[in-house]
Amino acid sequence: MHTTTTVRAWRKSSFCNGASSCVEVAPLGDGNVALRDSKVQDGPVLVFTPSEWAAFTAGVRDGEFDLDSLAASA
Repeated sequence: MHTTTTVRAWRKSSFCNGASSCVEVAPLGDGNVALRDSKVQDGPVLVFTPSEWAAFTAGVRDGEFDLDSLAASA
């Protein structure tokens, strides 16, 4: 279980264009990265280690989570 809650600053992607239905990301004081739903700011938070975050963002950039890719693997 992750216990570090020191968030430096939550931020949304520039692709959100001011929308409220986005995810927010924040670096934590221990080097981990936090992710939350912007609509539920006091709700659950996913916490990634630096290597997990790097793998996740690489997968996003490579299209690993695109709907077409997900449907093909189902």
